[in-house]
Amino acid sequence: MRYDIIIIGAGPAGLSAAIYSARGGLKTAIFEKGMIGGQINVTDEVENYPGFEEPLSGFDLTDKMHKQAQRFGADFIDEEITAMGLEGLCKIVETTENKYRAKSVIICTGAHPRRLNVPGEEQFTGRGVSYCATCDGALYRDKTVAVVGGGDSAIEEGLFLTRFAKKVYVIHRRDSLRAQKIIQDRAYKNPKMEFIWDSVVQEIRGETKVQDLEIYNRKTNQITHIPMDGVFIYVGILPNNELLESRIELDSSGFVLTDEYMHTNVPGIYAAGDIRHTVLRQVVTATSDGAIAAWSAEKWIIENYDSLEV
Repeated sequence: MRYDIIIIGAGPAGLSAAIYSARGGLKTAIFEKGMIGGQINVTDEVENYPGFEEPLSGFDLTDKMHKQAQRFGADFIDEEITAMGLEGLCKIVETTENKYRAKSVIICTGAHPRRLNVPGEEQFTGRGVSYCATCDGALYRDKTVAVVGGGDSAIEEGLFLTRFAKKVYVIHRRDSLRAQKIIQDRAYKNPKMEFIWDSVVQEIRGETKVQDLEIYNRKTNQITHIPMDGVFIYVGILPNNELLESRIELDSSGFVLTDEYMHTNVPGIYAAGDIRHTVLRQVVTATSDGAIAAWSAEKWIIENYDSLEV
């Protein structure tokens, strides 16, 4: 089966790319082995996506994007991709069922937060467990929250949470932070922040939402329970890069390197959204990436039309 553009991943970046490429008249396929919409589906309330006066769920937001892409003619394929390769300028995508050829590919496979893998984490994700303070912080106005981690992201997001929460606990497995000193100094001076050293979260507990954390001190072996309205986990983020063509350049953490046009180092292959090396991972930046990638792919196809045989 042959397409002008194949998009891998149907999160906000992939959906945006599909809207732009299909609307531009390109034969477009978008592959998603899981749920269309990606990680944002687990967020109960999205308040910071432009254009919606009232909050809406992540599922509702991406469902609107999905229907919009379908209206412009994008094909949604739920087959699992097993391999991706090149034949000259032609891109080959193989699934468990079929083999597809395309002039251009846009990679939108995303990333996922490193998990604590403790009881209650999965159960309460989107109901008190979050991996994005920028996304969800405003939901915890005058509430008590915890941040797990000690690096730049954890402390910066903890400081951000103090704009809303009445109390922010920082739980760190070591006795000192790994964040830059200037960020540490700001955190230590913030009266809303309290540090729990040498400790790890053993369980996230509640009924319908997060209510308290079970915390284990690695030095004293003491177990404590702290009432909590929410917990923000910052112990790393991992790219979903397992299927990438081996010639695509990655940064030291495994994220795809692109230029400002979302072009990778491989001609005709683009990347957008959380899989890309970027300074901010939000729905709005992912949709922007997707639009740029689709626009750039269309220009590349036009410029190389005579050389492209699919």
